[in-house]
Amino acid sequence: MNNATILVTGATGSFGHKFIQMTLAKYKPVKIIVLSRDEMKQWDMAQKYQNEPRVRFFIGDVRDRERLYRAFDGVDYVVHAAAAKIVPTAEYNPFECVKTNVIGAMNIIDAAIDKKVKRVVALSTDKASSPINLYGATKLTSDKMFVASNSYSGEHGTKFSVVRYGNVMGSNGSVIPFFRKMKEQKKELPITHPEMTRFNIPIEGGVDMIFHALEHAMGGEIFIPKIPSYRILDVAEAIGPDCSKPIVGVRPGEKIHEEMITTADSLQESRRSKTSSPILSKL
Repeated sequence: MNNATILVTGATGSFGHKFIQMTLAKYKPVKIIVLSRDEMKQWDMAQKYQNEPRVRFFIGDVRDRERLYRAFDGVDYVVHAAAAKIVPTAEYNPFECVKTNVIGAMNIIDAAIDKKVKRVVALSTDKASSPINLYGATKLTSDKMFVASNSYSGEHGTKFSVVRYGNVMGSNGSVIPFFRKMKEQKKELPITHPEMTRFNIPIEGGVDMIFHALEHAMGGEIFIPKIPSYRILDVAEAIGPDCSKPIVGVRPGEKIHEEMITTADSLQESRRSKTSSPILSKL
């Protein structure tokens, strides 16, 4: 990605902050474009990078196809991180979730092909494997679309791939900062189910997976790292051993155990890329 222009959708979130930091440290891009719809988060982020001319800010929404066409001018690589991802919110606002995660993905694909972007990597989630909630279903749809898009990128040759992993440790809205907040406020950590487990990856590992996909993808892959899982109750015990831990029940759309890949899909060995990812050996 040296001497390249990189655009990141949803870049004002936890992933975007770390991706930009690690990209500037590892590569020498011409420009990194931050595209998101939250102007306050962009303003705060711009203060951090006010002395870094390579980081540019672009207000926009993946739902807005025309805006994406303007943003994608001259872009070499796109990392698609924007999503409506809170499970209960998606259950109660299904149309909004579909507009962002499905229609937004279609807009990204069309704009990338027409603007001759070299490579697009879309972030996915373990909830896209055998989904039982709307968020997972929309992300599975998005994954299928990005993989299939390699078949009709035509002479433009845009390559699309997907990176799928579990919960990012300490990210906005995740369980660890939530438990820390509840520990300070109420000395109480609500547990949905005592046996509930979640896959976990450090945010640096998530960014490394994106680097690997951008460097090695041939188009059509879904990259899935081997990562550990933890019990939610164990996390609660580690954060607040003296806090009460009432069982509050599973929320709408939640699984007891997530999975990274279905049994049927796991039988399909990749014929496209045999390159091992550094994150696999780390985790």
